[in-house]
Amino acid sequence: MSRHCLSDDEPESVHIEVHLPGRLDPARLRAAFRQALLAHPRVLMREVPGRRHRRSFAWELTGRPDSDPVRFAGRGPDALARARARALSECPPLTLSPPMRLEVVEADKGTAVPEPSATGVASETGTVLLLTTHHTALDAPSGLRVLATTAEQYGGVAGPPVTGRVRPGRSGPAPSGTGRTVRTRPVRVAPDSRPGQVRARDVGNGMLQADLPVPRRAARNGGLQPWTVNDQLLVAASLMVGRWNVLQGRPAGPVRITMPVDDRPRGPEMPMGNGTRLVEVAMAPEDPRDTDLLLGERPDPAAVDRLLRTTARRTHALKSARGAPLGAGAGLLTAPLLPVGIRGVLTRGARRAAASWTSTVLVTNLGRVPYALDFGDAGRATAVWFSAPARMPRGLSVAAASTGGRLHVTLRWSRALLGDAAGADLVGLFQESLSRTSLTPAGADAPGAGRGAGIREADATAADAEAPADRNQTWPPGGPYPRDPPHPDPTPRGARSTQDNQKGPS
Repeated sequence: MSRHCLSDDEPESVHIEVHLPGRLDPARLRAAFRQALLAHPRVLMREVPGRRHRRSFAWELTGRPDSDPVRFAGRGPDALARARARALSECPPLTLSPPMRLEVVEADKGTAVPEPSATGVASETGTVLLLTTHHTALDAPSGLRVLATTAEQYGGVAGPPVTGRVRPGRSGPAPSGTGRTVRTRPVRVAPDSRPGQVRARDVGNGMLQADLPVPRRAARNGGLQPWTVNDQLLVAASLMVGRWNVLQGRPAGPVRITMPVDDRPRGPEMPMGNGTRLVEVAMAPEDPRDTDLLLGERPDPAAVDRLLRTTARRTHALKSARGAPLGAGAGLLTAPLLPVGIRGVLTRGARRAAASWTSTVLVTNLGRVPYALDFGDAGRATAVWFSAPARMPRGLSVAAASTGGRLHVTLRWSRALLGDAAGADLVGLFQESLSRTSLTPAGADAPGAGRGAGIREADATAADAEAPADRNQTWPPGGPYPRDPPHPDPTPRGARSTQDNQKGPS
């Protein structure tokens, strides 16, 4: 279905960033990445050319790369920003094996890598590995597994065993109350205040990254904790969308979130490809009166606590249920009963017809990165970011991964829906909403919760994204937003405040 709906305006790409404290040897890295590809031969795939009257798309394994997928982007203050822009706009072709590319960006006097050293001064020897994959062929866990094997090959040391995720056993469809049985039309993310004709001319995706503390959870009460960090991310995303729509003058409505679930093992035997199944979580509170309490300027902690517990029950049931990844309708559209040209027209038409019923936002969480990502003399990864496609009509995705006790969150949006200034405002709302999930009655006294929790943001699109004025600035919940968060700016001057953006055209 993804193959039928590809568009140059909104590339179906997944980008993964691995930040390292040291530098890599180019020849060793190329050799290590090639060995990693050979260790996962299913990555070495390409689409077989064919006519529109064929019954299905054909793919073949090549056994070796068609070209060298490793590029060295050079140095400079805007090298990483340009590499990120390529990841969002230039999708690796499906006709070449493998459908991924690896770009290497080195620090240039502390301007390319945002992570400061222990002394508070930006490192001059850091490196960023930026892997871009075509999401029609591969997903983020597959790309991260390839990078983990690359690190093992480069460093010469096998990684520790990785335990797989264990889901509670259950068969059959999800029980009622999980969100899959809800038939109400979900609310859409409200477009920003730019004129409609301006939004219609914008193509591609915008992206911002945030380095956040892992939110605190409620203490155990005899057994498991009542909710997970993934549940907190879902609640934060629903609060972000609800409060954003209220600020745009839109009425509150039911938020529905698409959540990928991945049951594959994480070891070297991990199957490559798209191994996730998509489930939808209804984020409406059980008590309708909680809606006003959640969407106020200060969300009520008790209402947030109740929504967290409701979400935890729903996600637990959805993760343990089994079924078709995209439902019976997708199975019918992908059956090779008609030529691919005709099925492509039907698929795109069904996608347009179901646009108003599409989920509100995509939230994908890799959890704690299970790999050491140890590149020997170049060091271990200090941060791992990734982003998922944000195509219309959904137009917004939230991706999260945890490394070194920090939560690395990426918001990616379609510029046909939101501008860069609006995307920065959404990041501020998400940060504040996530902090509220740590301030529930069950977790209000948790260490690290509250106004003292430090929040740092990295602008992923501005030219000087890696050299903000103060890397150690903290944004307490309810602090500078919505007045002062840095906004991406296409001009060489880089990030500007909201006041500066309001002085001229958007």
